[in-house]
Amino acid sequence: MTEPQAGRSGDQPGGGPAVGLICLALFIGLLLALELVLLGADRGLWATPRLRSTVYDYTGFWPGLLYGWRANYPGQGAVMFVSYSVVHGGPVHAVVNMLTLWSLGRAVMDWAGGRGLALVYGIALLGGAVAYGLLARSPQPMVGASGALFGLAGTLMVWAGHAEGGGLKTWRIVAQVVGFLGAMNLAMWWALDGQLAWQTHLGGFVAGALAALVLGPSRTKGHETP
Repeated sequence: MTEPQAGRSGDQPGGGPAVGLICLALFIGLLLALELVLLGADRGLWATPRLRSTVYDYTGFWPGLLYGWRANYPGQGAVMFVSYSVVHGGPVHAVVNMLTLWSLGRAVMDWAGGRGLALVYGIALLGGAVAYGLLARSPQPMVGASGALFGLAGTLMVWAGHAEGGGLKTWRIVAQVVGFLGAMNLAMWWALDGQLAWQTHLGGFVAGALAALVLGPSRTKGHETP
């Protein structure tokens, strides 16, 4: 991934870069704390070892809910398009995703500020859920923030390529992003014992790239980009 051009970070709305980084760190901390709670329950330290499966029942993305399955609560079929992203398949899955979010999230904030990061993240996680709902045939639930992360990577690829104006340097950026996504998929495949929701990754990436084309870093950040 190439470094943003000088002057990209600028003044960010809502208190500047430090506030955005603090909010990102708090968000990551909350997701890791949730995984720690579930991990403790898995080990019998508190609650019940069934806590993780219960949380998955209520927050995971269940494709069957789109085809007549009975929901656990009213509106679950809509809520799951977002709730799936706050839980993970285990500690390794959570840590890999959160390290990736810290890296990609900071890069997106350099281009578009904290609000831009939140907007692209939300669009990408919805895109990942939609793709999984359309393409997946498994009755198992889908969990994790990977779709949103692939969306951030797609956004950065589009913005960086646009800034370089095409040519060999743009293709080098594309190759770097593709290599990163490939390595990330391998890491997740290993972390999840082969249970990889590639549909979510694809949908998130496409949604993030489309969001980058429509929004542009200058629109999400609130000022013109040099």
